[in-house]
Amino acid sequence: MTSLSDIRSTFLDFYKRNGHEVVPSSPLVPRNDPTLMFANSGMVQFKNLFTGLETRDYKRATSSQKCVRAGGKHNDLDNVGYTARHHTFFEMLGNFSFGDYLRCGALAARSPAIEAVIDHASRGGAVLGVCNGFQILLETGLLPGTLVRNADLKFVCRETSLAVQKTTASLFTDGLQDGQLLTIPVAHNEGNYFAPEDQLAMLEDNGQIALRYTEGSHPGPANPNGAAHDIAGIISENGRVMGMMPHPERAIGDGHHSADGRIFLQAALKEVAQ
Repeated sequence: MTSLSDIRSTFLDFYKRNGHEVVPSSPLVPRNDPTLMFANSGMVQFKNLFTGLETRDYKRATSSQKCVRAGGKHNDLDNVGYTARHHTFFEMLGNFSFGDYLRCGALAARSPAIEAVIDHASRGGAVLGVCNGFQILLETGLLPGTLVRNADLKFVCRETSLAVQKTTASLFTDGLQDGQLLTIPVAHNEGNYFAPEDQLAMLEDNGQIALRYTEGSHPGPANPNGAAHDIAGIISENGRVMGMMPHPERAIGDGHHSADGRIFLQAALKEVAQ
């Protein structure tokens, strides 16, 4: 028969394996909250972390907290004994995150389908990630950096002007000239490219920045999301993987304001046809 200790350890061990700090149960009488007579949930000992009054050397935690519910909002006394779910003294299993929030693409990057994409890229296959696809490529590590909320915290959907950059050899930028201007729209809420300064310097030195936002005739700031170094698209060191926030499929001619997106899609289709 499974014991209470088995249930507790199975829960805590799972989250420990997945990057959570196992934190011991705090005292029943809270040390950090004079408004509570007893700890009545697992989050009580983490209250100051949620409110920003305290920081610790971990972003994720898991615990088995000893709790008492004997009054107030969680008064279960009248229900004790009627069902197997109501107790005044119990342990509450929980897992918590303090500012360690998921970025777009993080869940998709861990889906079984992406394993095939990673395998394809590892064998030298060509991969083009657009918008959400770019987010996923960054979260998998196929490209460096990350994408966060737009600087103004607003969704942006409009044309942008892009300046082609001189890059290492890549099927996606072959045929484009250094400094060539393109018009391709964006539509995103999390397109603000970020990377540490040393990583940005590496991208610059290696010729991995393929596209930058630049001034054009379109309304609004040239850089629509606050991306570091005005980055709109980057490529991998071997030139076989490219990620970009602008949507080339929305700039292919008939009915669109531009046909500048065709070159990226044609490069991908040419690779598939080989």
